[in-house]
Amino acid sequence: MDTNMASALAHGPRVASARSLVEAAHDTIRHEILTGSLAPETKLRFEMLRKRYGFGASTLREALTRLVGEALVTSEEQKGFRVAPVSLEDLADLTRTRIFVEKEALRESILAGDDAWEGRVVAAYHRLSKIEAKLAQGPEYQQDEFEERNREFHQALISACPSRWLNHLYGILFQQSERYRRISLVNRVVSRDVHGEHKAIFEAALARDADLACKVAGEHIERTLAIMAKVLAG
Repeated sequence: MDTNMASALAHGPRVASARSLVEAAHDTIRHEILTGSLAPETKLRFEMLRKRYGFGASTLREALTRLVGEALVTSEEQKGFRVAPVSLEDLADLTRTRIFVEKEALRESILAGDDAWEGRVVAAYHRLSKIEAKLAQGPEYQQDEFEERNREFHQALISACPSRWLNHLYGILFQQSERYRRISLVNRVVSRDVHGEHKAIFEAALARDADLACKVAGEHIERTLAIMAKVLAG
């Protein structure tokens, strides 16, 4: 047997195990950041993270480095890692960029969508509608499920978009928006009919009215910016 192959086979399980640990650490910390359990600008000391999650320093360093690449964590020389801050300026920039990307992806998806696409949109909308009914009764207990169903719905809407890069950029921007969405759900300083907004997008998409679908989708995204402006100001 080739020496290099033998070495790879011998170390394969160990490498896979290490990779799995990094994935677990990444996913755990990412979820804590997105849910607000790790607040914006929290200093991410290795000792604190080790005690909290049980991962080793090398695993944590690699996981945090990945999160830096996802713009959820910042890193400064001699200062270590911190949870990325939130600000109205950042959200405004994020909102403008997300609207630009998502509207184009949605338009292309509506034009290219077939019966299978329609089926995905209908199924995702149905699941989202069910959790939105529960959300009205107690948002603090339904946020994780809402985020999952909300992501599925928006993803289904653009799932027929043929552009790989539009889909990739959309995924990045949608994830970045999640922290702000969660804050706006908890701080209901403005009355908002989220279900009505989703219904308008859904109906326009199924009617193959790309112009209307893009218009209401853009307004839907902008409402989070308006709510967060009030939250951060107060």
